[in-house]
Amino acid sequence: MLDITRAVFVGAFLGAISVVIGGAALAQNLDQGKSAPKLFADGCATCHRSARGLAKGRFSLTLFLFLQDHYATNSSSAWALTSYLESVDGPQRGRSRAAAAKAAPAATSPSRSSLRPPAPVPVR
Repeated sequence: MLDITRAVFVGAFLGAISVVIGGAALAQNLDQGKSAPKLFADGCATCHRSARGLAKGRFSLTLFLFLQDHYATNSSSAWALTSYLESVDGPQRGRSRAAAAKAAPAATSPSRSSLRPPAPVPVR
């Protein structure tokens, strides 16, 4: 009778171990295959309207470590988010700096016609 009880106990123990090991083997990475903007939309957009400004003034490594600890499921997702946040905080695309520098003085210098009053000013 003692041998049957022991066999049942050992069988139950081995069954429990196989369930735990099998469950760990079936774990999925929910972030796998998602683009960085999609990762942001799924995990960050609830609290942050935009990705702009979130990486401002932060080092890449510290931002990566923070995202890995708090928001990303693995290191590749954390790096993807880090790169995305840094790219969004980069300089505005469109005109080159040289084109913007040439256009800026022309846009800021008022023309002579805008300085004239609409009618002659009476002399007193």
